[in-house]
Amino acid sequence: MIGKRAIFFVFAVSLLLLLMNSTSEAIDTAEIDRVRNKGVLDSKDFKIIDSFVAEAVRELVETRDFTSIAKHRTVILSRSSSSEQSAAAQYAEQFSESAYKYISKAFEEAEELIPEEQKHKVIVNLLILVDGLEDIRLAELGTKMVHNDSSIIRYWAVHSITNPGFIKQLNPTATTNLEIAESITKELKKVVNEVGPETLALIAEFAAEVDIPQAEALLLQAADMRISKYADWTVKYELLDGTILKLLDNKIPTEGENTPAIARRFAQLYSYAIQRYVKGQDYLNGTQKQQLASVLVETEILCISRRLRMAQSIIKKAVEEGDFATLTQEHSRLLGDETRAGQLAVELKFDYGEKADDSKRTAPLLLPGPPKIEAGE
Repeated sequence: MIGKRAIFFVFAVSLLLLLMNSTSEAIDTAEIDRVRNKGVLDSKDFKIIDSFVAEAVRELVETRDFTSIAKHRTVILSRSSSSEQSAAAQYAEQFSESAYKYISKAFEEAEELIPEEQKHKVIVNLLILVDGLEDIRLAELGTKMVHNDSSIIRYWAVHSITNPGFIKQLNPTATTNLEIAESITKELKKVVNEVGPETLALIAEFAAEVDIPQAEALLLQAADMRISKYADWTVKYELLDGTILKLLDNKIPTEGENTPAIARRFAQLYSYAIQRYVKGQDYLNGTQKQQLASVLVETEILCISRRLRMAQSIIKKAVEEGDFATLTQEHSRLLGDETRAGQLAVELKFDYGEKADDSKRTAPLLLPGPPKIEAGE
């Protein structure tokens, strides 16, 4: 046990060093490179692939040379496929099987043998490897880690099962892939209200790209989470909402039963962004104001103009001139108020729910004023 702890002590160094690159190779690649260049593989070749993956993963986990960690990942990733098209399927199947076996074992050993203060850095390295491999067989390994208490581990776990190359494998109609997509979505729904903005961005983009009904519900949940953060003035990194608004806008079909639900989230989130910008001038810092201004203007140009089929620039001009009265008027015109439905609601045929008297609400929820700033803050 003492020897194991000594091996992994180096992982106490910062995550930045984990990601450093290197060009030298410590892992013997001669045999695996020979196999990669063969047109037909036999049982001996499969053993070579298996041995290579076992050694490479072990080196990745146990290396004492901290600057070599990224190099070990590169060695593995660069040899995850065959150079010969005729042997590609054989090679890929064996490599995938071996990767699952040895990376799974490495995760288990990390949990059981490594001191708590160093464990998460080992797990992060393994997740970055899983992320790079983009192997649907490894989805289970990333999915298990999305509930981890470490924000870094959660980020890389989510990244490993939501990166674009991985998502492409989920959308085909194969039953197995569909089940994996549903399983991932189910687990992401459990954590969407707990993750930070950088991880939520990954989840939202995944939800918008994966073509299953559960993914659309996940996107709406992500939007609801941001809406609730605006409502109590705890939202962070407002720039994220420009992305979420575009994702919502892209999911609004020309017709369909889910149109009102998606459009309502889009309108409420945009409304809160505008209201926060107007009401928070004496509360928000410069960065927050700049981020909100970008969200307001880009959404008008990229989404509102497209939906109303004409160039819109009133919000852009009002923001540039600091004209909050015009900005408020445009908010009411586009999104509605207590007296009438907004132009966007008329175009997309949605409302904001029902009032106590069962009539339809034509106005988005009103954002309360910002919290009072205590003396000395």
